[in-house]
Amino acid sequence: MGTHKSAHIVWDWNGTLFHDNDAIIGATNAAFAELGLAPITLEQYRSLYCVPVPKFYERLLGRLPSDAEWELMDATFHRYYTEHRVRCGLTEGAEELLAGWRSDGHSQSLLSMYEHEELVPVVRGFGIEPHFVRIDGRTGPSGGSKAEHMVRHLKALVGVAEPERTVVIGDAADDAVAARHVGARAVLYTGGSHSRASLEGAGVPVVDSLAEAVAEARRTAA
Repeated sequence: MGTHKSAHIVWDWNGTLFHDNDAIIGATNAAFAELGLAPITLEQYRSLYCVPVPKFYERLLGRLPSDAEWELMDATFHRYYTEHRVRCGLTEGAEELLAGWRSDGHSQSLLSMYEHEELVPVVRGFGIEPHFVRIDGRTGPSGGSKAEHMVRHLKALVGVAEPERTVVIGDAADDAVAARHVGARAVLYTGGSHSRASLEGAGVPVVDSLAEAVAEARRTAA
């Protein structure tokens, strides 16, 4: 597609650009401990994780958590994650890929289900904020799907990105659901929260590196 300026990537943050698996697993196990659940490994997490998040907990509890249990686990998760995310960094090659896509004349934005007020300072701290035309984190309750957030995100990008030339790059099947919801394409990366087997069920390209994801975005947005 050369340097067609209308090609656009919507990046996911956690598990995609931000390699925070250790913090995520630690926070998940801290939340589990509140209900007396045994800790899980990264491999177990990847095979079981799903959105909405209470359904993920149902897979381990054998039932949906009560409202009080959900609030306790959610608060514990975010408290632990905030303490331990400082040890995490960008995924290998992420900064170079962001700079390369931008220098080729394409646009990109960031949409995360991480709370907006927490997200922006973290992104800014890595010095990559200028690569994005827009950064949106979650507003409202946690635990839901990204689809409606994607609708609002793309509406805010009118004149920048057309859905049919937009590619969502993320690490969760929900990223593909959100992309499909707005008429965009998706590429899923295996380095984050989902196993390759679960990602392949989403019916979109699945890759093992962000470099492959960007290459696929170039091809599919052509």
